[in-house]
Formats: sequence, structure tokens, C-alpha cells
Amino acid sequence: MWIALVGLYGVLKGFRDIIKKKAMEKSSAMEVLFFYTVISVLFVTPEIKNALNIDFHNIGFIMIKSVIIFIAWICSFKAIKKLPIGFYGIMDMSRVIFATALGVIILRETLTEHKIVGMALVLIGLLFVNMGKKSGGDKTKPIYIVFVLISCLCNATSELLDKMLMRNMNSGQLQFWYMFFLLILYLGYMIVTKTKIRWSMIFKNYWILILSILFVVGDKALFIACSKPESTVVAMTLIKQCSVLITILGGRLIFKEKRTLYKMMCAVVIIAGIIFAVL
Repeated sequence: MWIALVGLYGVLKGFRDIIKKKAMEKSSAMEVLFFYTVISVLFVTPEIKNALNIDFHNIGFIMIKSVIIFIAWICSFKAIKKLPIGFYGIMDMSRVIFATALGVIILRETLTEHKIVGMALVLIGLLFVNMGKKSGGDKTKPIYIVFVLISCLCNATSELLDKMLMRNMNSGQLQFWYMFFLLILYLGYMIVTKTKIRWSMIFKNYWILILSILFVVGDKALFIACSKPESTVVAMTLIKQCSVLITILGGRLIFKEKRTLYKMMCAVVIIAGIIFAVL
């Protein structure tokens, strides 16, 4: 069951990345981030009674998770806005490396020979996609690649915290509190940086509403999977990477991106590594 839930999260994540890019055609990154969070908080508000029953010594750890996701989302949205979505989807798979390292070092998950070979294939696939981007004459600034990697590291750390937090709470409690803290963080960020947003966009940009629905459903599935004792950070991170197939196809069909076959071949190498590592 937990594998199916993580697979569902991966599929929804692929669609979410595409919709983020569509949403930012009409709105700024901060508008999408803020309204996306506001709507998501409204969706999880029915969990407030459940959330108040939490053991409050866990609140600090949820706040840490929120800060990590706050950084991850700002970096990923900036990268998605500027990078081809297919390329972003493949680079986002580098979170496998970070999650594996964290799972092994902190949770003492076993790093077998299969996983080592699998990780090597993942690295080879990521290397090929970067080489292909350069040979294709793309002028993308390296800073956006850095943003993707920062996002991957933060997301991998968040996934580790999810696994640890779900030992002491249920999915509704975690989802409510971390979304609530995210909303506070974005409000604080906009006040400090004096970022202006167009409030009308919450009604005009319907992509934001779709994004929020996919986010709430996907996270619910992921948190339930994290609560299962047999699930591991490494395995869950590997399964999530099915999202890359959707982002590559979405890049071709929706954004008319090129070099789809090359990207797909790089993704196949990475997925082969993931399958090898899971077996």
C-alpha cells in the first residue's frame, strides 16, 4: 500500500511541476507561492481540531521542516520559471543522492551493493543530461542549476524529517501545522522584502487552485506512506522519481520543448539505476 501511495505522490508531483510553470506565465513566482499556500491551508483547515491534539514538543521540528520547505520552494519556483520543465524534472532526480546519504547516515538504512550501483547509474544519467544541455547550445545561467540542487537537498532533508515526525503524529496534524507555518513564513518574507502581489490573481489564475488541490492530495498520500514502518526514506525517494516521465512529456506536448528523445534516454538511465537500487 505504501508503495502505491508514494507512486501516486510521484505522478501528482510531475503534473504539479508542469502546472507551476503554467501558473507563472500569468503570475510572479511569489504570487503563485503565496496563493498556492493560502489555498492549501484552507483545504487542510478541517484538520484544526485534530492538529490541536498534537504533542506540542514536536512543534519545533515541524517549524524546522517548514523553514526547509520554504527555502526549497523559493529555489524550485525560480528554477522552474527559467529552465525547460523536462530538464528541471531530470535534475530534480538528484534528490535521490541526497536522500540516500541522509537515510544511511541518520536513519542507519542499509546501503547495499545494489543501491551503490543504482546510485552510480543515477549520477551517470544526471551527468549526461547536463552534457546534453551544454552541447545543445543552451544559455541557461548556472545559478538556476544551483537553485535546483539546493531545492533537492532541502526536499531530501524534509523527507527525512517526514519519516521521523510521522512516528509521533498523524498525517492531518503534520499537514496542518507545516502548511500553517509556511503561510507565516511567506507573509514575513513579503513584509521584510516589501514584495507586492496582485490579489486579483488568486481568482484569475485558475492554475493556482489546481496546483493546491494536487499538493494537498499528494502530501496526504506521502505522509500516510511515511507512517508505515516498512517504508524507508531511500525507497520512497526512488519511487517518487516516476514524476520525471510526466515532466519530460509535458515539456514536449505543452511547452514544445526539444531534445525530448535525449532527455528520455537520460531519464531511462536514471530510472534503471533507481529500479536496480530498489531490487
